[in-house]
Amino acid sequence: MKENILIIEDDEDISQILKFSLTKEGYTVKVNDNGLKVVDDIQNFRPDLILLDIMLGDIDGFSICKEISNYKIPIIMLTARIDIIDKILGLELGADDYITKPFDIREVITRIRVALRRKKEVANQEKQVNTKKDIYIGNINISEYSRIVKCNGEEIKLKPKEFDILLFLVKNKNRVYSRDELLNLVWGYDFIGDTRTIDVHITRLRQKIKKEVNIETIFGVGYMLKESNANDKA
Repeated sequence: MKENILIIEDDEDISQILKFSLTKEGYTVKVNDNGLKVVDDIQNFRPDLILLDIMLGDIDGFSICKEISNYKIPIIMLTARIDIIDKILGLELGADDYITKPFDIREVITRIRVALRRKKEVANQEKQVNTKKDIYIGNINISEYSRIVKCNGEEIKLKPKEFDILLFLVKNKNRVYSRDELLNLVWGYDFIGDTRTIDVHITRLRQKIKKEVNIETIFGVGYMLKESNANDKA
């Protein structure tokens, strides 16, 4: 059975092109043309992925993204803006990806397939929650399959990509990765975007884990999680 896709887009021409093309691919598609009552759509339509326009008439896409990010539904933002800061803001608020208008519908379909595939992989991992031990580093406890991070017993709320980056770096301690490598390895495909996306996520991650985990910036190269405690174990 194909997945449900919710399109939040107030440009009727664009929404209808998307709906026609995605329906042709076998997806079940619903269009919300103003972004209002999006929570009702999530609860009733149960989308597996959301395409979200940033520039809406009644409410901006950033506000919607912030509102629905906790539902753990992949969000791909659509934007006509060329300012990288706007794109990064969407990623900060919980979006998984962004596509710049005008777009090639083939790119949209590919991005959707990748995001949905990754969602299935995460779901399959979560089913195996009891098959692997948690990962410990310093005072941080990372439950890989429940995707929960705790520090001294208290949960740290991480966005999906923040969790993915932390888990990847912890599993690959003391190795330097460039920004391009992290985009490719963590996002799971060749991310078509600015490498400053990684900088933003690392900054937010550092703010949340504070000094519990040492993520070092390697000037001119990228990032490395440096192991500083001989008792760290995985």
